[in-house]
Amino acid sequence: MKRALPVLVLSIAGLVPVWRYAPSPEAVTAPAASSEASVAPAAPSGGSTVAAGPVVGTEKGPVQVEVTFEERRITAVRMLQQPDHPQTTAVVPRLIEETLDAQSADVDTVSGATITSDGYRESLQAAIDAQAAQGAGA
Repeated sequence: MKRALPVLVLSIAGLVPVWRYAPSPEAVTAPAASSEASVAPAAPSGGSTVAAGPVVGTEKGPVQVEVTFEERRITAVRMLQQPDHPQTTAVVPRLIEETLDAQSADVDTVSGATITSDGYRESLQAAIDAQAAQGAGA
């Protein structure tokens, strides 16, 4: 019993840094991206458009999505930038699937990747808004 308490305390003290670990974002040498979403025709004959959302800076790293629309329907979502983190890599397919099902940025936050989920939704909504504005202006 004399050893149990120190072993428990030292075990917890050793695990705290592991729980708090977050890899630092790598330095990006690419030119700074605009905070505005952009819309451009993807293929002249396909009738689809592609809208890139703005880069959303999160404490885990930058998040940016690109959305492909056919008419008003979301047909594809691609991550242009995402944090280099195992949880992010695991949840991106789930976020994209939910987006295609919902046809909006109204997707659930994925447990364990809250920060990435929030950045994803913000960039996605901006891309959807940019597409809607272009459609209204055309």
